[in-house]
Amino acid sequence: QPKRKAAFGSVGRRIPYRILHVISQDGESLGNMHRAEAFRLMDQHGLKLVLLRENVEPPVYRLMTGQQIHEEQLKRAEKKKASPKPGMYIKELSFSSAIAKNDLETKTKQIALWIEKKHHVKVTIRQAK
Repeated sequence: QPKRKAAFGSVGRRIPYRILHVISQDGESLGNMHRAEAFRLMDQHGLKLVLLRENVEPPVYRLMTGQQIHEEQLKRAEKKKASPKPGMYIKELSFSSAIAKNDLETKTKQIALWIEKKHHVKVTIRQAK
């Protein structure tokens, strides 16, 4: 069974790496240290270790408070909401402000069809010279 990627903030004390690069809660680098040293710092300051980047050597962890973790989770959720979902199309249509009546009607029908198909529609109107 493949490992499931843990949600942000759910690291706890299960860290598979021996050597970590640790960043303080203020954002300054504390350098590379052994996992036990990182746990000692974590307990000393009442913080939690959160994985930031796993694909680098050594992996980067950050000391964060519960409040910081919560705020970061909210930011990531907002970002995920804003990004288009797979299978969702964004249709773009652009026309001049001096467009003929028939062309405008045709394009409005096309926009209505796209909206019915649940596509996101972006319309740009350029000013005529």
